[in-house]
Amino acid sequence: MLVREAKLLNGTPKQYQALDEAIRTAQFVRNKCLRHWMDNRGVGKKHLYAFCKDLAKEFPFANKLNSAARQASAERAWLSISNFYRRCKQGEKKKGYPQFKKHCRSVEYKQSGWKLSDDGLSITFTDGFGAGTFALYCNGEARQDILSSKINRVRVIRRADGYYAQFCLDVDRKEQGQYTGNVIGIDLGLKHFYTDQNGNTVNCPKFLRRSEKRLKRHQRKLSRMFAKGRKPQSNNYHKQKNRVGRIDLKVQRQRRDWAIKLARCVVMSNDIVVYEDLPVKNLVKNRHLAKSIQDASWSLFTHWLDYYGKVWGKAIVAVPPQYTTQDCSGCGHRVVKTLSTRTHICPKCLLVLDRDQNAALNILKKGLSLLGLSIFKLSVLGLKWQNGTLGHKGTAAPRPPR
Repeated sequence: MLVREAKLLNGTPKQYQALDEAIRTAQFVRNKCLRHWMDNRGVGKKHLYAFCKDLAKEFPFANKLNSAARQASAERAWLSISNFYRRCKQGEKKKGYPQFKKHCRSVEYKQSGWKLSDDGLSITFTDGFGAGTFALYCNGEARQDILSSKINRVRVIRRADGYYAQFCLDVDRKEQGQYTGNVIGIDLGLKHFYTDQNGNTVNCPKFLRRSEKRLKRHQRKLSRMFAKGRKPQSNNYHKQKNRVGRIDLKVQRQRRDWAIKLARCVVMSNDIVVYEDLPVKNLVKNRHLAKSIQDASWSLFTHWLDYYGKVWGKAIVAVPPQYTTQDCSGCGHRVVKTLSTRTHICPKCLLVLDRDQNAALNILKKGLSLLGLSIFKLSVLGLKWQNGTLGHKGTAAPRPPR
């Protein structure tokens, strides 16, 4: 599946209000389906589909929403229910009981309820809310993909800077990759975003830290505008709330753009990429480092590593991070370190190396062992692995005994 996004332009306030009503109705259907499951344990997905018909008969505003969009909302409810069942079967500590949604921002249509123009410049929503026609703003490549591919679903999303239409295309993206014969092991961190086995580093962009001063100023202004007990709040409050949302949206887009470009360069330049599969959900429990970990967006970066690996047919390996920092990359001796210790010094083989580079070497070796490769096999296959430590004392290979 391929997703292409376009912004909805040239709409009147009444048209955008109709989209808001459709989004609220989709939220209502989803919550009602969840309540139906809570009151009648044992119901399945098909029962939720049938319940959508009853909602359309009982509530006139629910009947305005396209029938396929109501089914898509029921599927959202069933997704949270099935995930809850899955976590219960796996015996996870946190089961994640399904919750009601209070602030939904999207509505999803299937094959009906919308119509795309022949030139792909506009889209018309034909359900009972009467949102009408909107102009589609996107680049030429995205427009060509939308016109030349089968559209499975159309999702309308409300963001701080406007409304967007996401087209889910029935396309399996495969491209011919350029093979360079290089391999890389990546150690993710906060001092440097990542360090490879050769000691090359990429600094963290820290987009949130850059925008934090401006964001806090607008958040304080928003807090002063809030009047307790007033419903609804003033227009100035909602305008200021939108300004705060735009700042958050900019940070989100900066992270996403940077992660995509960096992951693309890494996968394009190497045939085998090995990274450590960090448990980010557990790491953010540290209140001293949570903001920096979220700002680094490791999960987003590794997600796009896996994506481009599938697109170009390259090996992307995730290895567990246990003891990659403690073990010596030369002899395997375990050297216990604290977070403040930035240099690896092995008392057994006398290897002196940067902490992150030592971890990257261990990560690469773990990944190659999972693939059934070794240094000798790499040379046979023509893959390059520079195992030197330029700029550090010692070498990456253990010293011979004296």
